[in-house]
Amino acid sequence: MAKTELSRERIIEAAIGMADAGGIDSLSMRRLAQELGVEAMSIYYHVPNKQEILNAIADRVVGEIELPDGAEPWRAALRRLALSARDAFTRHPWAANLVLSGAGTSPARIAYMEAILGTLRQAGFSAAMTDHGYHAIESHIMGFTLWQVGMDLGTADELAALATGFLATLPGGAFPYLEEHVHQHLLPRDPADEGEFAFGLELILEGLERRLAA
Repeated sequence: MAKTELSRERIIEAAIGMADAGGIDSLSMRRLAQELGVEAMSIYYHVPNKQEILNAIADRVVGEIELPDGAEPWRAALRRLALSARDAFTRHPWAANLVLSGAGTSPARIAYMEAILGTLRQAGFSAAMTDHGYHAIESHIMGFTLWQVGMDLGTADELAALATGFLATLPGGAFPYLEEHVHQHLLPRDPADEGEFAFGLELILEGLERRLAA
């Protein structure tokens, strides 16, 4: 079988695969070259430096987010965007931090920001309220994602073992509400419950809707 020609696309795809498998710290030009089966210098014919690769893989992940097409009411559109963003950033746990570093100009990031801002403005929010609304939505997406990927507690069995061990360290009856909270994490999830991210998102969207109506 003929060897696939090296290209910018192959380099970006391989870099994303490496970051997904081993985290962003696993990505180096030398390791990337090994993954692609080429000499490291060959990569520089297609991308000038590692920072360009980091910019490109961050842009690629943001490009996976489903943006509003104008067919839905503003609240449904932003809900869909936020859920899609959370899914993209949890598929690629390294990406949220990289995007927040803000290095370089990202076409997909610009389109994403414009989509949120435009949806709010076209819904009738003032420029000032759009600013607040944008940051409320964006901080929920990014903040929750960073918390979620940073708090990976493993499988349900591993979580149960961790919770049991944690509860054993608490003085009996001294922290009843914390104990109750830990037990809530161990209960079977209602299939209709979309989880904490969607719950927080709905609070934000409900609050914005009330502000718009006022």
